[in-house]
Amino acid sequence: MTIGFRATAHDTELLESLRHDGESNSDVLRRALDALQRREAQRQIQADADAIMASGENLNDEPDAW
Repeated sequence: MTIGFRATAHDTELLESLRHDGESNSDVLRRALDALQRREAQRQIQADADAIMASGENLNDEPDAW
C-alpha cells in the first residue's frame, strides 16, 4: 500500500530533526505512528481507570483471589 503525504515546511523540519542516522522519512513516520498508538492506548487505560474511580469501586475492599 502506498500513502501519499504532502509535507509542509514545518513537517519537513520535524522529519529532519527527528530522523536518526540511517533512517528514511518512512522510518520516522513509522516511529511516529507507533508512538501515537502507544499514546492512544495509554489514554484509553487512563480513561478506564478514571471510570473505575468515578464508579466508587475499590479493589482494596475485595478479598484476595489467592
